[in-house]
Amino acid sequence: MREGDFLATITKRVEEIQEDIKKHSIYPEKVKLVAVTKYPIVDKPKLEELMANEIFDFGENRVQVLEAKRELLEEDKDKINWNFIGNLQKNKVKYIIDYVYMIHSINRMSLAQEVDKRAKGIGRIIDVLIEINLSGEESKEGYTKEDFYKELPELMKLKNINIKGLMTMAPNVDDEEEIRASFRKLREIKDELNEKYFKGTLSELSMGMSHDYKIALEEGATIIRVGSKLYS
Repeated sequence: MREGDFLATITKRVEEIQEDIKKHSIYPEKVKLVAVTKYPIVDKPKLEELMANEIFDFGENRVQVLEAKRELLEEDKDKINWNFIGNLQKNKVKYIIDYVYMIHSINRMSLAQEVDKRAKGIGRIIDVLIEINLSGEESKEGYTKEDFYKELPELMKLKNINIKGLMTMAPNVDDEEEIRASFRKLREIKDELNEKYFKGTLSELSMGMSHDYKIALEEGATIIRVGSKLYS
């Protein structure tokens, strides 16, 4: 595909996803599209095409790739919200702490403490999401619900992370009802947490990717993480 055709495809896909948000979301005005840019094909012209379509939230799952993409867009750094969406190693937190917009994948106490410590060191409060593994699949990261509730009192004591909501990945199945049940469960957990602990301040549900974001929208997603659909 020629570069011009590829860029036109990105614009078309953004428009399609925005229409899907209006059609499927129970509150479309709250939904944010995070464009996943981890793919090697996503070079500077494609990132600029996303921005031309008012997409400024980018998602990366590896620190070194995030750093490389950020260097490509150095002149636009003040416009972009970099979201870290992958499994974050403690020793990599220091590389992104001064600019990362949101970390979607706080999945253990030691990581939360490291983010909190590094953020405190530079005078920031970092927005984070708690990653919960509702599928039970060993290939997926995330707290079990039970472990999260055990650690929640200690997590809430950390002053330099701001828990904005929850994140999950759907089970790797073809059964749409099983996928839907997973997303619905995350929403129910958020509602329960808001009632018991957060007094309504948990606002975000990051769930749904290219193949299942429509279901996620119907179940209350406020953030969808879309990659392959944007570039195909």
